[in-house]
Amino acid sequence: MFLILLLLHGANAASKAPAGPKWQTLSGGPPQVIARGGFSGLFPDSSQFAYQFALSTSLPDVALFCDLQFSSDGMGFCKTGLTLDNSTTVSEVFPKMEKTYKVDGEEVHGWFSLDFTADQLIQNVTLIQNIFSRPSTFDGSMGMYTLDDIVELRPPQIWLNVQYNAFFLEHKISTEDYILKLPKEYSLNYISSTEIDFLKSLGGKLKKSKTKLIFRFLNEDVIEPSTKKTYGDLLKDLKSIKVFAAGILVPKTYIWPLNKDQYLAPSTSLVKDAHALGLEVYASGFANDIATSYNYSYDPSAEYLQFIDNQDFSVDGVITDFPPTASGAVACLAHSKGNPLPPPGKDTRPLIITHNGASGVFPGSTDLAYEQAIKDGTDIIDCSVQMSKDGVAFCMHSVDLSAHTTAGTAFVSKSSTVHEIQNKSGVFAFSLSWSEIQTLKPDLFSPFAQAGLKRNPAAKNAGKILTLPQFLDMTKASNVTGILIEIEHASYLAKRGIGVVDAVFSTLTKAGYDKETKQQVYIQSDDSSVLSAFKTKFTTFKRVLNLEIDFSDASKPSLDDIKKFADGVRIHRSSVMQINGYFMTRFTDTVGTLQAANLTVFIGVLKNEFMNLGFDYFADPTVEIVTYSDAVMADGLVTDYPATAAHYFRSPCSDVSLNLSYSILPAQPGALVHLAAPGALAPAAGPAPMLEPKDVVDPPLPPVKAVITADAPAPTGAADNTTSAASSIAGNNLLWAGIVALLSLNFLH
Repeated sequence: MFLILLLLHGANAASKAPAGPKWQTLSGGPPQVIARGGFSGLFPDSSQFAYQFALSTSLPDVALFCDLQFSSDGMGFCKTGLTLDNSTTVSEVFPKMEKTYKVDGEEVHGWFSLDFTADQLIQNVTLIQNIFSRPSTFDGSMGMYTLDDIVELRPPQIWLNVQYNAFFLEHKISTEDYILKLPKEYSLNYISSTEIDFLKSLGGKLKKSKTKLIFRFLNEDVIEPSTKKTYGDLLKDLKSIKVFAAGILVPKTYIWPLNKDQYLAPSTSLVKDAHALGLEVYASGFANDIATSYNYSYDPSAEYLQFIDNQDFSVDGVITDFPPTASGAVACLAHSKGNPLPPPGKDTRPLIITHNGASGVFPGSTDLAYEQAIKDGTDIIDCSVQMSKDGVAFCMHSVDLSAHTTAGTAFVSKSSTVHEIQNKSGVFAFSLSWSEIQTLKPDLFSPFAQAGLKRNPAAKNAGKILTLPQFLDMTKASNVTGILIEIEHASYLAKRGIGVVDAVFSTLTKAGYDKETKQQVYIQSDDSSVLSAFKTKFTTFKRVLNLEIDFSDASKPSLDDIKKFADGVRIHRSSVMQINGYFMTRFTDTVGTLQAANLTVFIGVLKNEFMNLGFDYFADPTVEIVTYSDAVMADGLVTDYPATAAHYFRSPCSDVSLNLSYSILPAQPGALVHLAAPGALAPAAGPAPMLEPKDVVDPPLPPVKAVITADAPAPTGAADNTTSAASSIAGNNLLWAGIVALLSLNFLH
């Protein structure tokens, strides 16, 4: 295992970084990263792998956080939560040992550590993951970890949290005696507790110790057992806390509260007030895989920076389930927002290419999405061209307007199914006039909304749909280095009498892009005939083949064919690596093969939401960016969130020549899979097929037929594959009837 850890993060032992700007912490130094239960966002809480991985992937001075629990014979274990049944196998091993105890006046049911000897727990009980969004792959492979085990790891710092002193004291187990009897080499840097009397008593006996005592606040309405006051009331009297504590540990909402709509409210004065009294402030509750404020756009680093790199204050430390992300925020991303973005290139960084503008923040393909992308520092903004019934070219993600506008409700009568485009019904751009399309509102698409991860609800219908000329006017007035125009379904549109290729030709020429030298123009399509048409018309444009299929390598004939009409390709993320159960097993040969053929490679689409990320990325979109940039060596990254990519490339950690003491490192395929217990993962599927000529070469574009008017019949071929909404609904009714019948049979069986 340690060889794997060295492989993963040995580079973090490089020379020391140059001195950075002064921090607004109480000490003036960088905030402390505290790993709650180790790297508990990836491995079972307080497990061997969790603590070892936290040490190997975090800043050199990371503190390991141990929630102290006791066995009946006084052995100190690290385990979050008073009961064991939700995060261990104890209920399976000892099914009859469930108990009920009163804790803080309330009855708590479950399995408790004090009902077992240390040997019973160590020899029989193993740890499991208790958060469903995290991998269960390592369940049952590691036993409970003691404080002695942590000390043997020789961590730079240990944080001991005492949450249930009064409970254990009721059962004749003294936390204070345990701590005072620890050997001198058990250096505890921090001891936190929710109980004032415990800290006061312990502090009187640790006067010569360098251990910092930290008072931990619970929710404001909870009563502190010593004073019988609520933690909210105690917060108003920080002077009294300074008497016995060096600092306070608070939920992060004590500092940056959220309003009812999950947006940031103004910060409180807590950090400044505490610092004025000489109290350090530590914030808890950080994790990459939980829904937080919409202000962060699902970028966990943005949340850390809100607490450590704002204009007014910095907390003195953060307690997190994902210590590598916190470490990267402290060492790399903080104080870098104003840095210039280095120019893209082979030796610097890949291009940042938008996917419908900053479509993770505003409705895609709107003026607001494009303006945000330009502000964020994108290199290339894109327009996927759609055509109205009366021949107006405009920007929109899909020819089906249902998902990204209000067309699904506004023009439900014009819903149809076009099998040449998709197998489900939709309201298509070519079925509406431009005047009708102008009545629509954009609709911010949230790909993970069903999992509760909505995108910026306040901007759900914000922005204006742009025509292609309006888009080009905006780009010409901006500082972007290029534009990408995407064309799809050109053959089908030609059958309907709509010449999308000619429309783009004409619009680009009128805007002067046929003579443009400042901004590079990219034409992207999944149709080789479209790219061939542009090759003969605009020789300075770069042509990009959009490969929608997954493949693991490319044959030489397919490469030879691509080079006849394209300068590069855009590929899916899934073509870059082989996956087994959300774990990466290996990089494919795809990117290397394509680049060896002198084809540029764009990879996309990148999204910040943790559900879009394999476990090897630590639920951190920045790690995915680093992987494609530094390990895969992509030429361009296509993303819904250009700000996340730009922020990393502005940071010193994106410059490998600096040899910093800590850097955000790329994921290592296979490293985590090798830690899984035998049989924990299903057998890996075989690699994706090889790319062949049949996958890249399309028939020539058909001639554009006469424009269809409202009274004209649909063109032959198009009508055969188009069904109305009414017939589609009838078919769906038959389908549902069949499903109900089948379910009934299964139920009866």
